[in-house]
Amino acid sequence: MPIVDLFTFTRAELTSPVQFAGGRWVVSGHDDVRAVLADPVTYLPDNALTAVTPVAPAALRALVRARFSLPPTLANNGSSSHAGLRRLVASFFTPARVAAAEPRIRSLVAERLGGGDLVRDLAWDLPAVVLVELLGLPNVDIPTLKRWSSGSLEFFWGDITRERQMELVDDVGDFHQWLVKRYHARDGELFCALADAGVSAEDSAGLCYFLLIAGQETTTQLLSAALRRALQDRALWARLAEPGVAESFVEDVLRTDTPVVTWRRLTAREVVLSGVRVPAGAELVLLLSGEETDSRHLAFGYGRHFCLGAGLARLEAAVTLRTVAEHEPSLHLLGQEPEWLNLLSFRAPKSVAVSR
Repeated sequence: MPIVDLFTFTRAELTSPVQFAGGRWVVSGHDDVRAVLADPVTYLPDNALTAVTPVAPAALRALVRARFSLPPTLANNGSSSHAGLRRLVASFFTPARVAAAEPRIRSLVAERLGGGDLVRDLAWDLPAVVLVELLGLPNVDIPTLKRWSSGSLEFFWGDITRERQMELVDDVGDFHQWLVKRYHARDGELFCALADAGVSAEDSAGLCYFLLIAGQETTTQLLSAALRRALQDRALWARLAEPGVAESFVEDVLRTDTPVVTWRRLTAREVVLSGVRVPAGAELVLLLSGEETDSRHLAFGYGRHFCLGAGLARLEAAVTLRTVAEHEPSLHLLGQEPEWLNLLSFRAPKSVAVSR
């Protein structure tokens, strides 16, 4: 059986719908993954935000000094508190609020055209600007937020050395402390809503830590992947301005090239998946992308932990593709293979170099 690198593997490398690799069980069958996500009692979400690389003692001491914590709130919460917290956050992502953001998204895309790298010049910060405005968070330094959030992704989902952990740990702690300070200052609509609902500072910081990462880093990755793939198909690029074409293409990217390629769960008891017996306490790596011959995908998860920002991500991707294609119909992808972000759960090109 070939060795599967969990940070770079493709579906084609898997030899079984349930396969043990790298100390974890990779579950790739759509029906199995959906069943796992639908059952948070048998398949616990507790490890969803646990660092893939164990945190070294020195880094752990730095996190303790920063009073860093990720208590069960949303993605890692299997308790009864999840539903109330989810309803509160969902109020910021209603269909009406998301739809109202479309003109702003279109304007931000138009402002960012003309550069030579569609990731650096467009996809890198656009989702962060949209997110903080939607959450009613004023005076956010976007470059600092991006440094904190991208570093956090690497810290928690990367295959990294102890030395790299120490390079990243201060940003992780600073981000968390910034969230606590904003909560106590009631600085922004989201923090006011959390405080008014009686959510503690610790829980609010933990909730917002992941929300402010997932709500924009994954969309940056989706824009990067979608723009690169669209530019590889000149016939498609010419049709992106037609009604429904961009939306349909985004779904196809989510199906086969989703940036959130895996997610994790823990088995609460011994289970059988596709005829394979998996022990209690096993860490599952769930493959969220679909197959070429299957229209289904689980890019935004399923069940009680379904991504609250799915509608916003879809809108941002479709509007971005359509706007860029309308304004720059002659844009061409340069041939060099980009460097890729390769984390356990996140993959995307780090650049999309173009010419005119």
